Amino acid sequence: MKKIFWILFVIVVLILISVGYHKSLNSNDVGSGDNINEPLNDQIQGLPTSGEKEVLVENDTKELDDDVKNADKIEETNQAVKEDVSKVSGEAQTEKIETMAGAYSSYDNKKNAWGFVRKPDGKTPEFYGPHAKVLDDYEGIYIGNTEEPVIYLTFDEGYENGYTGKILDVLKEKDVTAVFFVTMPYVKQNPELIQRMVDEGMIIGNHTVNHPSMPEVTDDTKLAKEIMDLHNYMLENYNYEMKYLRPPKGEFSERTVKLSLDLGYRTVLWSAAYDDWDRNNQKGTDYAKKMIYNNLHNGSVMLLHAVSKDNAAVLADAIDEMRNRGYELVSLDDFTR
Repeated sequence: MKKIFWILFVIVVLILISVGYHKSLNSNDVGSGDNINEPLNDQIQGLPTSGEKEVLVENDTKELDDDVKNADKIEETNQAVKEDVSKVSGEAQTEKIETMAGAYSSYDNKKNAWGFVRKPDGKTPEFYGPHAKVLDDYEGIYIGNTEEPVIYLTFDEGYENGYTGKILDVLKEKDVTAVFFVTMPYVKQNPELIQRMVDEGMIIGNHTVNHPSMPEVTDDTKLAKEIMDLHNYMLENYNYEMKYLRPPKGEFSERTVKLSLDLGYRTVLWSAAYDDWDRNNQKGTDYAKKMIYNNLHNGSVMLLHAVSKDNAAVLADAIDEMRNRGYELVSLDDFTR
């Protein structure tokens, strides 16, 4: 009998201990405010009703709309910042121009008319020493990397003759980055083409506001404005900062190259060109191809005029032929980095 009593006693004690343990678990929280033993009916009561679900959906939609609006505001803010930066840059350059009066009188202003002697069989052209030295002394460019079979395409844009769109189509199709040197009238009269150049990764270079012979603009302030008025217009209207300058007519002096460099511009001439600029005297596609191919050499900075219908007609074939001959068409930025 005693034995049975002790067995029952032990069983009761074990039951009591077990009940106390489970109550302790139910009374404790896990983490910060998350009760894993919350009654099921309380959880059910916490679920939204059908009407509440509609409200939640509306709230989610509102939050999504708010996110979109916030993204738009961020984009507007970013654009405003860019415009402010452009404005500050333009104002700083204007102040710099105002201090330039007479600052370059000590530099030689003798007019240099750029030219070279073409060599056969892909050899480097011969440049006139004194002219080349002026460019070399002030970071000018007239030929690129002569150690590699590379070509840098550049186009001068004094006015639009209806061919630039086709030229851009070919460059995009052939994956070639070219430089387009533009004047202020060209930019203002052809905003769609300028925007295409920007959007399609072309390089836009400065060809001055009014296309003067730069050494003939003897007033330093006026010459600076020929460069910077166009610079600031591109910056303010396209958020594009130009850095290459091609002097109109290929005429320059030590003074103009130095002044341009101080304004942040490298003067760019060329090592390959032909008589393609006269739209009323186009000589046919065979002639255009012959002249382009005769100008090929390592590091060629090739000048073409976009007003030429012959250039527009042969450009795609010319690019293919250059590549067939082992040349790579590269961006001028690749040389100047």
